[in-house]
Amino acid sequence: MRCVGCQAEFAQIDGPTHEYMLSSPGCWAAYGEVLAREYSDNRLAQLHRLTVDTYAVQHPGVNVPAARRSVAVHLSRLYLLLEAGWSMERANNAMLAITEFKDRCDWLEPPSMTGTLSVLEVLQAASNEEHENRARARAESVWKAWAAHHDTVRNWCASL
Repeated sequence: MRCVGCQAEFAQIDGPTHEYMLSSPGCWAAYGEVLAREYSDNRLAQLHRLTVDTYAVQHPGVNVPAARRSVAVHLSRLYLLLEAGWSMERANNAMLAITEFKDRCDWLEPPSMTGTLSVLEVLQAASNEEHENRARARAESVWKAWAAHHDTVRNWCASL
């Protein structure tokens, strides 16, 4: 079954999905497995926020207030991490400031996620090193997909 968010193919299963981040149940389940792996291993825990940010903007949903806020927050942190070169700690600390402006952010028309790496590639990693490399490559591919909105995100983060 093709995921409506990331466009990757997943097994067709019955199961839950997120309230506003649109995905297939198989994709949502794979994401949960990746999070469980990251939570259970301190070496991977550092990737948790990157994994969450990437999933959120790869499955942005539709123009509702919760999705607008989610896209604003998660794209902002991806910008800080991947383009501005901030450390995870510094980017996390900036989230308080970002949450202050998230309600004023316009909806950004989501790009096609066709061709971006999916959470499945991360789930299939055979080692911690491969998991980390795939998680980072996935984040980069999703950030690049949002290229038409990079200037907007840069402007959101300019005062940080």
